[in-house]
Amino acid sequence: MAGFLERLRAGLGRTAEAFSNLLARPLDTGAAEALRERLIAADFGPATAQEAVAAAQEAWKSDSALRGAGPAEAVAAAIERALGPASADLPRPAEGPLVVMLLGVNGAGKTTTAAKLAARWAREGRSCLLGACDTFRAAAGDQLAAWAARVGAETVGGAPGADPAAVAYDAVSAARARGRDVALLDTAGRLHTKSHLLEELRKVARVAGKALPGAPHERWLVLDGSLGSNSIEQARVFHEAVGLTGLVVTKLDGTARGGALVAATRELRVPVRFIGVGEGPDDLQPFDPRAYARATVGLDP
Repeated sequence: MAGFLERLRAGLGRTAEAFSNLLARPLDTGAAEALRERLIAADFGPATAQEAVAAAQEAWKSDSALRGAGPAEAVAAAIERALGPASADLPRPAEGPLVVMLLGVNGAGKTTTAAKLAARWAREGRSCLLGACDTFRAAAGDQLAAWAARVGAETVGGAPGADPAAVAYDAVSAARARGRDVALLDTAGRLHTKSHLLEELRKVARVAGKALPGAPHERWLVLDGSLGSNSIEQARVFHEAVGLTGLVVTKLDGTARGGALVAATRELRVPVRFIGVGEGPDDLQPFDPRAYARATVGLDP
């Protein structure tokens, strides 16, 4: 975990670098405005930017403890408050497996995220079955099967062009019949601007519920953390389509726009579940709001 936190801080270094000079001294009016602009440019959103600047200014006026450490501590604390507490443990359904549906646009990293989640849960003693519901993209099922073999998980898929909802039904049914702990549905990389494709995702969710009442219990959007404000729009549209219960933010290594997940969480009231800072199996970790907030301003966790 210590290694991951080091990579997180390094990955968000470009975001922190934008604030470093301003946070190294007390904020006069001009510096405060410059800090606000840089926070907005990093996609934290106007509300969080205003709160962070106000907190830094107030710290220098009234809080001797924060004054000693500098305004970076106050800004980190404001970002942490905007994120809210760490997400609760995953639900454990009274009957059948936990069904998690992964959504997102092409290139966000859904398939590799599915494999990393399966590997993590296997280490925790949970058996996992992967449903290859992306029947549109060439070789998507083969890619998921290859990842599953590496992490010791099973897969259920369909022929190219098959109904994704039917694959979801089969995957949930198989996980239920085999006594698996988790069924993880890897869906196609729909463009969030295509309404008919979003309707297909709604169908996948409905049909999964026919295989197991209450499924999918979790609906997580996988976001490319380097995309900035575009990620917020993706989250908004997918949330309206299927009612998201969590975000998984990947590719946070090397981004200067590390605030987008704060703005998305704040707007939608959807927690970040996991974040990723690399391609390794251990580079996807449960989200720690405090560690993330401090890393965005260059502080140790």
